[in-house]
Amino acid sequence: MKKVIRSLALGMAVASTLLAGSATANNIVPGAPQSAPVLLQGGTVHTVSDGVLEGADVIFADGKIVAVGNNLSAPEGARILDITGQHVYPGFIALDTTLGLVEMEAVRATVDTNEVGNFTPEVQAHHAYNADSNVTPTILYTGITHAQIVPEGSLVRGQSSLLKLDSWNWRDGLEQSDLGIHLSWPRVGLNTAWWERRSPEEQKQAQARQREELAEIMETAEVYHGARESGVQTRIDRRWEAMRGLFSKEKKLFVHADDRRQIEEVLAFNERHGFDLVLMGGRDAWMLADAIAAADIPVVFGSPYGLPARVDEAYDTAFSTPARLAEAGVEFAIAYPGFWDVRNLAFAAGNAVAFGLDYDQAVAAITHAPAKILGVEDRLGSISVGKQATLIVSAGDALDHLGQRINFMFIGGREVDLTNKQKELYEKYQQRADSE
Repeated sequence: MKKVIRSLALGMAVASTLLAGSATANNIVPGAPQSAPVLLQGGTVHTVSDGVLEGADVIFADGKIVAVGNNLSAPEGARILDITGQHVYPGFIALDTTLGLVEMEAVRATVDTNEVGNFTPEVQAHHAYNADSNVTPTILYTGITHAQIVPEGSLVRGQSSLLKLDSWNWRDGLEQSDLGIHLSWPRVGLNTAWWERRSPEEQKQAQARQREELAEIMETAEVYHGARESGVQTRIDRRWEAMRGLFSKEKKLFVHADDRRQIEEVLAFNERHGFDLVLMGGRDAWMLADAIAAADIPVVFGSPYGLPARVDEAYDTAFSTPARLAEAGVEFAIAYPGFWDVRNLAFAAGNAVAFGLDYDQAVAAITHAPAKILGVEDRLGSISVGKQATLIVSAGDALDHLGQRINFMFIGGREVDLTNKQKELYEKYQQRADSE
């Protein structure tokens, strides 16, 4: 009987693994390298860097933009695309995502978001990235060309990377690796959810221990860095080695914090350390916008939708926060953290326009601002000569749910196949509707 049970369990495990493997792959071939110049002719070009050009042309060759303007002459052998009445944008950049790390949350075998332990700075998220994810084609279809792949976990999580979403594997898709260390700031306040089994005092003690642990980590990391610089420390520890870039300013510190009290602690923390810091999440950043601007800390605002966090907050707090940050002079980008719901990024930016944010600022918040925060603005984030030909063409306003219709996407000059499962199903059943 035991043998039968073991055999059955093994069979179910194998079947589950095979099912998970088949569910995590798409059959869409990444775009081929650009072989001839392309002229996008007569569109509304949202350059981001030089305003909006009406009825303008964009020429790119060998993966780079070579000309932007009106009435440009087509290079010899160029492919000419008449996009009159359509909009051209830089490719959208999604920040703070777990794309390629999660396929189905309910199937543990398809979730690879974090390592065990509170201190794993050596972890590089792109090593777990699945370029064949079935989620990715849907994300591409909404105009997102690149995504920051971020490890999850408590305290010191690991390092994020920026990947092109149209790629064969993580090596092929890697745009920029080791962007910086991600830190989950210790919780403040009490968790009153039904699943919380700890008493208020136990929660406070746990939070205090995490703060002590964080202080010890930073102190040890600084001592290690100093010892390595002076040559005293010759033995290499991969964990502490990964932290050294924070002290030399070669790496950013991405601190995930939402609550006002957490953000206040983060500001005080960085006054002491002076890291090249980015605030991730920042739900309550509007409360401390002036202080954040004065500290010159960029914010990746990750709560563009949602109910108010407190009973006395305005209903539109989440929607109007980008406009408040802009008014205060805070450098910010808009993000939609997660994996499958990242597809709503452009619409989150458009929603912010409806609640006071300037349209051009909203476009910049998902193009140039993310590129600048990640240190890749020299090649991504705007439509200008010399930059990557990474752009999208939409028949309507790409920030609008009803107006967006991406007809073309190019990443480094490579045309991307925008096929996805949802589109295929729509076309399938549209034929049924048309036949009736």
